Amino acid sequence: MVLTFSYCMSAYLSMNLVDAIDFEINYLHYLGLVVFCLASFILLGLYKVATRFVSFRILLLVLYISVLSILFFYSFAKVLGLEAYNISTAVMYGLVVYITLSGSRFIISAYHTMRFDRLKTRVLIYGAGAAGRQLAETTANGHEYHAVAFIDDKSDLHGVVVRGLKVYPPSELESVINKYSVDRILLALPSIGITHRKEILTDLQKYNIPVMTIPGLKDIVEGKMKIDEFQNVSIEDLLGRDPVPPNEALLHQDIKGKVVMVTGAGGSIGSELCRQIIRLNPKQIVLFESSEFALYAIGMELQQAIRNKGLEIPVRQVLGTVQDKLKVDSVLKAFGVETIYHAAAYKHVPLVEFNINEGIRNNILGTMCVAQAAITAGVEQFVLISTDKAVRPTNVMGATKRFSELVLQALASEQSKTRFTMVRFGNVLGSSGSVIPHFEKQIREGGPVTVTHKDITRYFMTIPEAAQLVIQAGAMGKGGDVFVLDMGEPVKIVDLAINLIKLMGLQIKNQENPHGDIEIIYSGLRPGEKLYEELLIGDNVSETEHPRIMTAKEKSLPWNKLSGLITELMKACDAGDQEKVREILLKAPADYQPSSEIVDYLWRSKSTSVLH
Repeated sequence: MVLTFSYCMSAYLSMNLVDAIDFEINYLHYLGLVVFCLASFILLGLYKVATRFVSFRILLLVLYISVLSILFFYSFAKVLGLEAYNISTAVMYGLVVYITLSGSRFIISAYHTMRFDRLKTRVLIYGAGAAGRQLAETTANGHEYHAVAFIDDKSDLHGVVVRGLKVYPPSELESVINKYSVDRILLALPSIGITHRKEILTDLQKYNIPVMTIPGLKDIVEGKMKIDEFQNVSIEDLLGRDPVPPNEALLHQDIKGKVVMVTGAGGSIGSELCRQIIRLNPKQIVLFESSEFALYAIGMELQQAIRNKGLEIPVRQVLGTVQDKLKVDSVLKAFGVETIYHAAAYKHVPLVEFNINEGIRNNILGTMCVAQAAITAGVEQFVLISTDKAVRPTNVMGATKRFSELVLQALASEQSKTRFTMVRFGNVLGSSGSVIPHFEKQIREGGPVTVTHKDITRYFMTIPEAAQLVIQAGAMGKGGDVFVLDMGEPVKIVDLAINLIKLMGLQIKNQENPHGDIEIIYSGLRPGEKLYEELLIGDNVSETEHPRIMTAKEKSLPWNKLSGLITELMKACDAGDQEKVREILLKAPADYQPSSEIVDYLWRSKSTSVLH
């Protein structure tokens, strides 16, 4: 039909009205042309292309076929001696073929697009740069999302149409959402700074529309993820901050070309330390961990990363507890360990409060065992991962971490062979036992979200930033130093919960909004928990060469006095005398101020049985 229509139209359009009326079709020429065109369509693959999709490649193919048909039209007419079929008629034939073939495909494609777009999720793309344009093209060919417009803060793009979508300024965001009935916002800003991203996300929260983001530029470039593998916006995007470029000399000082051991290697901080360490090309890395599965998981991950980078770094996976001094001593000597990052500890406040003896044995005795073994083995550098809960602790966990700091301070003053350094920081985002995964699980289950107290606040830092700063702080230590990481501004936990709910496109359910989605309830402070965390005991703080690392002068106790307290503490633990344990912790210069009565399970069980 297209070829017949084009054949007739070419005559009428290329001739004057009288000649066109008198024009008679030469059927031999017509049939020859039809056979040639159909053969060209088949051989060049025009019928293999779905008519739903029109691309630049298809338009080129149709143009190529049209040019060939012009040449055949004119040449065949000359062979048959048809004077009426001149060059203008042939060109007109080719133009009509091109217009009808491409036009029909545009119409069919537009019909299918309009039909299926009504069934797709309507999305607004935030960012009209290269990533946003690629995303618009990807969604246009996909089955799930229909992009309706762009938002971009670059004034030179406002009002411009990109990939068929108009670009609007952020000031018109609300009107655009209402105009296009937007169901979801896709953040296509893979390379912007964390601070700018935080500002954008804070602004988007008020619309109660789910926000998703494309993977980071690094993951896209390295082929780890595709641009259309959308991810939920993480709370790190709202709490994180732009990183300070690391001091490369500090990063490499205690790691490059050295044998490095990480205790608690399978934990949140320990595993991230391991990832950062292998990037710094150690001679060998020793993973010391009490959990078989955690050790297996981090070992496999590191070995795969080492293979991918084409490195040759031996990974030694050692199962063991830091309380076993003989085991630790033999490991240090067997592998010739030069640097230790001691991340092994029980850190969950309520759990340690209910299991006091284990918290003391692991956090205090374990630290002492590893530290003494390090001295015996001639380890050069020992870095303790401490916590803000060690400052004026109100719980056993914080008291044990402050006590472990005292152990290292005392041992540092006794010898100079091993440099002992302590690095103190607050909560890390996404760690095991962190409040954020807990909130996310509660929200996915429909709520309610439980917050202990409306005023409780915490410091937060991303795990990669914390690990990188720990390595740099450790390298600055001279012996017995306590370093404090700049955690930024404290964050109210209830604000975290509200942000997470809004980022998922849900509404808070309360008295003002009884038909909301997720309710927030307050469960009360848990044993040993306090409203506010501190990073320093005193005000004696000094700056260092790194803007986010400070050093503090804290109280200490000589080893001959501290070792006596440790002996008493272990005897009290062995006897299960929790009152004596508390008495010793109060006696130590740890500023321990318990906020609740003793809630240890075994102690309460024993006390109850005595009463009965």
